[in-house]
Amino acid sequence: MANAIVTIKIMPESPDEDLKHIETEALKMILKFAGKGDTRTEVIPVAFGLKSVNITFIMDENLGSPDAIEGELSSIKGVNSVETTDVRRAIG
Repeated sequence: MANAIVTIKIMPESPDEDLKHIETEALKMILKFAGKGDTRTEVIPVAFGLKSVNITFIMDENLGSPDAIEGELSSIKGVNSVETTDVRRAIG
């Protein structure tokens, strides 16, 4: 099977949450789920000082749906919601 490129959007509970902590914990969980691979992290302004942490990573399609990691990421302290925003097959 091929690899998939997945983007997950993590929303904090408030603008005061430590985004670096959320990012670090999320990357640990993603590494455990998907294994070693390329990742990219972006902090994107949403509204009224609130920012989301968007993480893009590569996973093997054999792992199934990335929905399984959403529940784990939701358990990080300070996280309000987690949403898979994009999944596409890697070409090349």
